[in-house]
Amino acid sequence: MDTLKSYDLIVIGGGAAGFFGAINTVEAQPGARVLIVEATPRVLTKVKISGGGRCNVTHHLFEARRLVKAYPRGEKELLGPFHRFGPQQTIDWFARHGVELHVEADGRMFPTSNDSETVIEALRGAASRAGVVLETKALIVALHRQENSFLVERKDGSRLETRFLLLATGSMPQGQQLARQLGHRLVEPVPSLFTFEIQHPLLEGLAGQSFASVKAELQVKGASRTFVQEGPALITHWGLSGPAILRLSAFAARELATSSYQAKLVVNWNSAESESSALEALQRTKVEHPKKQIGNENPWACSRRFWEALLSVAGIDKAQTWAQISKKNLQDLVQVFVRSELSVSGKGVFKEEFVTAGGVCREEIDFRSMESRVCPGLYLAGEVIDIDGITGGFNFQNAWTGSWTAAQHIAQRLGAAQA
Repeated sequence: MDTLKSYDLIVIGGGAAGFFGAINTVEAQPGARVLIVEATPRVLTKVKISGGGRCNVTHHLFEARRLVKAYPRGEKELLGPFHRFGPQQTIDWFARHGVELHVEADGRMFPTSNDSETVIEALRGAASRAGVVLETKALIVALHRQENSFLVERKDGSRLETRFLLLATGSMPQGQQLARQLGHRLVEPVPSLFTFEIQHPLLEGLAGQSFASVKAELQVKGASRTFVQEGPALITHWGLSGPAILRLSAFAARELATSSYQAKLVVNWNSAESESSALEALQRTKVEHPKKQIGNENPWACSRRFWEALLSVAGIDKAQTWAQISKKNLQDLVQVFVRSELSVSGKGVFKEEFVTAGGVCREEIDFRSMESRVCPGLYLAGEVIDIDGITGGFNFQNAWTGSWTAAQHIAQRLGAAQA
């Protein structure tokens, strides 16, 4: 019988969490025998496409208690890990490995090269220097817990043995199946971070129109609460997108999935305006410019095209003068501007970045070490767990933090065994 190849750690998944966990294990415990196995021909694919090919590495938000608010699922569990390894530690780690990051106005952080290949080269280079072995097109079909190790079966029939396992397969069904084999319960994955499909006269022909800050309230049928977000928004050919909408999609991911993505969205197109302040602006314009055509005098500083769309939906002829407009017309126009009621009829996608809500139950993981509570020696990191963040570098930060935490614990145990 052939002798089994044996490792100290096998990492299943060649993404951000997998590479980071493998590298940091060897950096903390030099000489550790570590293998990354990836089922597909390519590694670090999400790193490559993130941020439009620039790689949104993390977010410039260093206070852990504020940082955890960016996670619809995982807020409580991530507080401790973020105190130990948060965005500042991420910045420092990448700087030590030759990648300087810069911060943009919205807090997102990218490599100064603005090229995701910079991050990929750093991770692959660090793994190579650490002696981490990488195998692609290596599908794992079964895991077996032994007394002090794991037996790992590959699709080609070969087998491996390892003392520790790090499951870092993202949202791939393969990883969920392996977790289930080892006794874990799963929360059914559903999409998160997506655009809203909306058909409404107010949006017709206005694709590309952006808004600096809207207030959006989402009312999902059957949900026990209303979801509210403020931030930039964008009209698309199919409905609405932008940070405010994407955050709503994340926090309401499970409720939207249950309702088949049917919901009511109430939008204030300028979150700084209230009904009273918006009405006052109209009344002031009516007094100051009575002879001007309504279509030519916009007191809300929105684009001319959007102003004309507001007038049309409110049933107001843009050729009317301000003197001709009635009190009811003004009130109707205010309602369209600060409380547009739009019907969400489905979901779109957010670029090429796919995030899911769901995965291994958080209750079954010890977040001090990222070790499984039901299968000793198994560690989990990244999106394979029922944790997800909003857009802005938060999902990568979860990957870096979880895999670094697991690596420290694994390295400590390896070191103790050698002592």
